Amino acid sequence: MTVGVGIVGLGFMGRTHLGAYAANAACEVRAAFDQGRRSATAGNLITAGDGVDELLARVPLAATLDELLAREDIDLVSICTPTDTHVDLVRAAIRAGKHVLVEKPTALDADAIDALDAEARAAGVLAMPAHCMRFWPAWAWMAEAVRTQRFGSALRASFRRLGARPAWSQDFYLDPTRSGGAVVDLHIHDADFVRFAFGEPGSVDAHGTRMHVTARYGFAEGPHAGLLVEAEGGWMDDPAFAFMMVASIECERGVIDFRLGRDPELLVLVDGEPQAIVAGRDYPLGTGYDHEIAALLAAIRAGKDAAPVTLADAARTQRLLDREIARLGA
Repeated sequence: MTVGVGIVGLGFMGRTHLGAYAANAACEVRAAFDQGRRSATAGNLITAGDGVDELLARVPLAATLDELLAREDIDLVSICTPTDTHVDLVRAAIRAGKHVLVEKPTALDADAIDALDAEARAAGVLAMPAHCMRFWPAWAWMAEAVRTQRFGSALRASFRRLGARPAWSQDFYLDPTRSGGAVVDLHIHDADFVRFAFGEPGSVDAHGTRMHVTARYGFAEGPHAGLLVEAEGGWMDDPAFAFMMVASIECERGVIDFRLGRDPELLVLVDGEPQAIVAGRDYPLGTGYDHEIAALLAAIRAGKDAAPVTLADAARTQRLLDREIARLGA
């Protein structure tokens, strides 16, 4: 079964999705639709690969969303538009009987996300939020090492995700009523990964602003009782600031350490000796976008009744962010 794909929104993320779908033999991109509000042609990470312009030139463009959704040869729709358009677009795709991959954040309202989840389940379609860090190969390796206590119990963990303030679509990104600000648009990656790797925090504290936050998560019960996790995320005012993605997880028998751009990006310090964790040997090559799309395609082809990540997951992550925002008083 070849999964027919339609893409809605052809900015940076739409082009990223296009590249990932084009590299996967299990699917075929059959149409795209863009309302002309392209959010970006560049972002924090180069993810789409070479040749996306050539790929885009070969994809039929639908004149309207309804035209794309009416196509019987499209099984899955990727929603890659601004956050404040997601709910209506996801609902339209679900009602057209399509599976959905929706870029993060799904919405700023957790109750609205739960409502979409209920609609998708009732319609018998898979609807998945694009929480890509769960699938980013090095980060998936880290999460599995934490869950299996490969290096003993986790004692402390910290995450930093910083980038230059978006120079594109500032009417959207810099308006927290639309984007949620950096707390929701950027920091969401680490908040979701904390839930994915460690479970639901018992306590949450946060300092800063909607554009730059430092959050602290406490775990009083369960396998990570006593663990304190810190995550900093934000947009820097200087446009020359290079994107930073860092994770350190100190365990009883080693420190797991990720640094974007370092060679190797992932290593473990054991008794003061660094052990390289190598892409292509210890974990798969590719990006989180490649692997999240592969996982969803596999679930569709297998007839699964739930996506690898559900909209209920997205709602819980949004509620965690809401707890942070409440602490900020923003």
